[in-house]
Parts: sequence; C-alpha cells; structure tokens
Amino acid sequence: MIKIIVCMKQVLDPEAPVSAFRIDPEAKRAIPPKGTPPVLNPNDENALEAALRIKDAQPAEITVISMGPQLARPVVKKSLAAGANELILLEDAAFEDLDSYSTAYILATAIKKIGKYDLILCGRQAADTDAGQVGSGIAEIMGIPSITAVQKVEVSDGKLRIERIVSDGYEVIETSMPAVVTASNEIGDLRSPTLKAVMEAQKKQFTVWGAQDLGVDPSTIKRTNMLKLFIPVHESKVEIIEGESPEKAGENLALKLREAKML
Repeated sequence: MIKIIVCMKQVLDPEAPVSAFRIDPEAKRAIPPKGTPPVLNPNDENALEAALRIKDAQPAEITVISMGPQLARPVVKKSLAAGANELILLEDAAFEDLDSYSTAYILATAIKKIGKYDLILCGRQAADTDAGQVGSGIAEIMGIPSITAVQKVEVSDGKLRIERIVSDGYEVIETSMPAVVTASNEIGDLRSPTLKAVMEAQKKQFTVWGAQDLGVDPSTIKRTNMLKLFIPVHESKVEIIEGESPEKAGENLALKLREAKML
C-alpha cells in the first residue's frame, strides 16, 4: 500500500473581496471580513485531489498534515470528508508567523515522526504569501527528490510518472520514491464531499502535536520579519481626447502623446 502525506495550510479566503479586508498596522496582519471563515489553501486542495486520484487507482493511505497556531476544525476536517484517512494538526503558539525554512523544517520533523511514507504532496504555493518554497524545502531537509509545478501524478511499479508544467507546455519526469511533489491548479479542483461524508468527518478523531511532541525548541524557530503590510492604492487619471471627426480626434491624440514624449 502506498503511503501518501499531504501538507495543507489554512489561509484567509482568497475569494473574499479586497474592499472588505482591513489591515492592523501595529500587528502587521490582515483582518478578514466578519463572517468569512478561513479556507484550505487552493493549491493544497489540488495536492489532495492528486493523492485521491492515486487512491482511486490503487490501494493507498493518505495522511493530511496541517500546521498553525489556531486551526479551525471544520476547515481542516474537510480533508477527511474528501477522502483522507488521517489528519494530524501541528498546533502550537510557537508555530505562528514562521518563515519558509522553519515551516519546512517543522513539517519535515512531523513527517519523520510519522515514519513510513512514499510520496509527499504539497501545493505549488500558498494563497497568502505566494512564496512557493516549503515543498522544495521539505525535500532538501529530508534529502529526497523534488518536482515542482505538477499537473499530473501517477504511480506505477514503485515509480512516479509526473507531468511538470513549463513555459511552452509540459515535460514528463520519472523518479523513484520517496519524493516531494508540489501540485498546481492544472490538476483540478478538490472533489466535493457528500453531506454524509462531511457529517462523518466531524466525528472522526485526529492527532494534535505541539513543539514539545516534535522535540522542537521554540527558541530556534525563525520567524518572518514583516516590515510593512498595506493595501496598495491605485490611482488613475483619464483625459478624453475629442475632435470634430474620428480623424481629428486621432490627430489630437497624436499631438498629446508627442507633448508627453510618448511618441
């Protein structure tokens, strides 16, 4: 049986309107609109869907890991409703505002604690930071192959066959396991669980590990040094160029562009 681990991050809903967000300049964090719960990172959902497709094709066991200081249970349990077998929450006040390396280190430490695994799936990048570094960081720390920006993952004869996105199409890669793969949105959306599966998932037990359980010293964890967080202000000026005819309007436009030294 193939052992698959999927790393999933809880994020602010990227579909929420920007106009409804507020920024706390002192805490340097975004305050979401009231009544807007967090969601699972969309690219991480793509990674879980890739794992479920492997499970559809052959015997597989999927363990989902999610890390953060305060994780919303109904949100992270969506992974169980979709078809994951186990859920492990890495929950500790020390796990807040980590930089990419520390995030990868703690996830890798948890994966080592789990023990046996064949494939680690992560999202291509997180919707809140767009850094795209954690998956490759896990692979580097664990000393295993890493393939990024993937649109298709198949397992056959103990090997991975992967379609990796490049600028002019995709390339096909084969590698041995274990390996880390980061999934892109081209894989497709996470399947919608049934109402029965959602209700059953809320009753399922899950595991919670803190820094002490992982043997991680909080004083050694590096955090992101946020210098400034703000909502960009976009200003634009519009001038209507008129003329007695389309030809005259075009002539007037050309003169304006020449005055502005754009021609």
